[in-house]
Amino acid sequence: MHDKKPFFMRDHWQYSPADRPGPGPDAGLGFDTRALHTGFRPLRDVGKFRSFVTPIAQSMTYPYERFDQFPDFIYGRSKTPTVSVLEERLAALEGGEGAVTGSSGSQSLFSLIFTLARPGDNVVTSLNIFGEGYKQAASIFPQRTGVEFRFVSDPADPEAWDALVDGRTRLVWVETPSNPCLFVTDIAAVAEVAHTRGVPLLVDNTIATPALQQPLALGADIVLLSITKFICGNASVIGGAIVGPEALCEDIRWNTQEFVGAVMQPLEAWLVLQFLETLSLRMERHSHNAQAVAEFLAAHPKVTHVNYPGLPGHPQYALAQRQMKAPGGLLSFVVPGGMRGAAAVMDSLQLVIHAVTFGTSRTICMHPATITHEHMTPQERAIAGIDDGLIRLSVGLENAEDIIADLDQALSKL
Repeated sequence: MHDKKPFFMRDHWQYSPADRPGPGPDAGLGFDTRALHTGFRPLRDVGKFRSFVTPIAQSMTYPYERFDQFPDFIYGRSKTPTVSVLEERLAALEGGEGAVTGSSGSQSLFSLIFTLARPGDNVVTSLNIFGEGYKQAASIFPQRTGVEFRFVSDPADPEAWDALVDGRTRLVWVETPSNPCLFVTDIAAVAEVAHTRGVPLLVDNTIATPALQQPLALGADIVLLSITKFICGNASVIGGAIVGPEALCEDIRWNTQEFVGAVMQPLEAWLVLQFLETLSLRMERHSHNAQAVAEFLAAHPKVTHVNYPGLPGHPQYALAQRQMKAPGGLLSFVVPGGMRGAAAVMDSLQLVIHAVTFGTSRTICMHPATITHEHMTPQERAIAGIDDGLIRLSVGLENAEDIIADLDQALSKL
């Protein structure tokens, strides 16, 4: 699968429509089968390990047999055996050629943009992106590398995307559904715009995961994943990944992360491999519970608005029905009273936990305006739909009626 030439013998990846990712390993197998078998099969690999479970190769350096040999595994900043199994499995689940992991989703995004863009280049995106991504786009890259980020005025309109793309655009980037307001972007429509201009499309698939949405099959070229969230599923691991053309992933690996060193460790990769085995089952339960909670909140007299793509009143409900297998486990809702109202509800919760992440097996809540998206201006938050009374709710795997009962008693305090 991987080009074993050392980094100094590789060319930098340049986008071409001919580089659209082809099917990866085990493409003929079902999603759940790939989640269990791709990258390591006990019977096939019995001679190497004699293990039912993928082994943890807890080593950071790998011996050479000969002076002139370039082995697949050299040093821990580039590739390690257990991490490579995870990368192969993530690529297979997303339907991509290759994958490269990072120490977090934010780091993976940084590595991708740092690899693709140079001073004077630009990236086209919208305000419907996660908070750390916005910080990279609004200040870190423009101020420190000279890469400009352009935010579309109407992300639902393909022409608005097209208007911002020019000859120095190196990437079009969408997050769908978005965090925290669950805006759903038409992947196929934006892909057509990007490809007409000869630019690759990145889709952040963190909220849906490949279990519910397949961006590459819809026209995207690259997928960003925060492994930290639903992929892991229990708040025990921080990690990220880029999935896409193998040449791009290897460019990131050997020409950025090899030197920056922000890589995933073998133990964390091993843990994620265990969690991936139940990904589709978990996402089905997350979606089932979130649908019940969203319907409860939408009917509650003390809730002024609910963002969830599974509700018929959601602006992109029809698109979500076409683009996603299920609406997912993340929603947000607005309560009256702004920040004071949100605090009253969140401080009254007894089962739901106040924590800064999402995608965990336990239901958790968070206040975007003061935590994840505090770096946005008030005007930008308003454009993105981030009201001071907005509460983000990551619906877990508990019994739905218990989650609803806790929300009901907390809302009664308003």
